[in-house]
Amino acid sequence: MRNTVLSYLLLPLFAGLAFSVNAAPAEGPMTQPVAAMSQKSTGPAFVNLNQADAATLQKELTGIGKAKAEAIVAYREANGPFATVDELLEIKGIGNALLERNRDKLSVE
Repeated sequence: MRNTVLSYLLLPLFAGLAFSVNAAPAEGPMTQPVAAMSQKSTGPAFVNLNQADAATLQKELTGIGKAKAEAIVAYREANGPFATVDELLEIKGIGNALLERNRDKLSVE
């Protein structure tokens, strides 16, 4: 009986200790001061639809895989440079939701 009571008392203690150790911040390159992190970001990076290759489109845009990135490049090669970002809607597989998800990352120059 004494062992059972003792285990009921010690189990929460050890569990709490394990959680606090896991929640402690890790030492290393990920723990940078906020000021240093804000100096690195120079603003939002835009992807130029008229210059980006398929690999860049796939990497920078959300929901764009290899096939859609290649379709964007093929459309540009067949029809000339994009006049507006909305012209992406002409490509099969790209709808309003996908365009709106990436609109703030896209530019046409």
